[in-house]
Amino acid sequence: MAINKQQVRTALTHVMHPQMDKDLVSLDMIEDLIVQDTFITFTIDLPEKDAKLEADLKEKCKEAIHKFVDKDAVLDINTAVNISKFRNNEDNGEFPGQGHRQKKEDESDEADALSGVKNVIAVASGKGGVGKSTVAVNLACGLARTGAKVGLLDTDIYGPSIPTMMDTHERPNITTSKKLIPMEKYGVRFLSMGLLVDPDQAMIWRGPMVTSAVKQFMNEVEWGELDYLVLDLPPGTGDIQLTLVQTVPLTGSVIVSTPQDVALDDARKGVAMFKKVNVPVLGIVENMAYFIPEDMPEKKYHIFGKHGARNLADRIGTNFLGEIPLEQKVRESGDEGKPIVLDEELDSVSAKKFVELSNNVIQQLAIRNKEQDPTEKIDIKIKP
Repeated sequence: MAINKQQVRTALTHVMHPQMDKDLVSLDMIEDLIVQDTFITFTIDLPEKDAKLEADLKEKCKEAIHKFVDKDAVLDINTAVNISKFRNNEDNGEFPGQGHRQKKEDESDEADALSGVKNVIAVASGKGGVGKSTVAVNLACGLARTGAKVGLLDTDIYGPSIPTMMDTHERPNITTSKKLIPMEKYGVRFLSMGLLVDPDQAMIWRGPMVTSAVKQFMNEVEWGELDYLVLDLPPGTGDIQLTLVQTVPLTGSVIVSTPQDVALDDARKGVAMFKKVNVPVLGIVENMAYFIPEDMPEKKYHIFGKHGARNLADRIGTNFLGEIPLEQKVRESGDEGKPIVLDEELDSVSAKKFVELSNNVIQQLAIRNKEQDPTEKIDIKIKP
């Protein structure tokens, strides 16, 4: 049964402010409450910065919701300082002296997100419909074929496809410390919003809700020790992409495009975005490079143009990581939830090409890590 806002608010009436002896709802400290299936996010307004109080209230809110609403609810609780909101309360005797106290430094010492992951690879495209998720899934499974420890994170909140491509629709478990445990299949640990919500329910979310979900996938998931974490990004250069580069240091990016000019125009923008935020571009993949009929495997039909992504890589001075043909078996394997790169016999051209792609990415990562400094998270400041 889906959670509603009233259930959450009722649960939060059990959370008392330690100094005021009133609950957070009565004190009007809960803002921006959004509930989607079992995913809940809201902000606790505070009159001043107080790291100890923030941590205490967050923990009590989690305990109340898990106790009175749903023990498996996925939470993203934020805090904000809203001095003006509490100024009148202070004049009325509530929160006495809080506005005059010296602000404390942030005492929290939160561990860096994904600290156990050696390489974080973003698979991106400027345009939808170019097969980015197919490439991401087969790249992750191809890396796992080498014996590496691999994770796969579906950050396409609005259109998650990883559950279908990995043939898993179960809800992930949660640790005693309230962290999500990724699912595991084919030697790959993976997580997707599609595992947390009803598959028939549309994700009608504004930007802040989406970015908070992505941050939670980074900070509140037991990824463990990984050699590679592959991120399947949504198309474009928007909120999620910026959130990622602000939250975790991406080792490199892989840009996916078809050979046609319309897709290449957007792929070029994707490359430019990553360069602007100082994320190394490992190279470009040309997906649907040519069509191979199942009954005539010796034939090649360049439906979307010929060598478009290869030529783009040459023009902008980046690596060409490989071309993936358009084959019926690729579509079938994706729908069946068994990525084609897992074919032990490698009896299709696409399976061989995905293995080559995985090897090329490993090679480019080795060169990048040897020749360049580790990527740092960036601080994006918007000028007025």
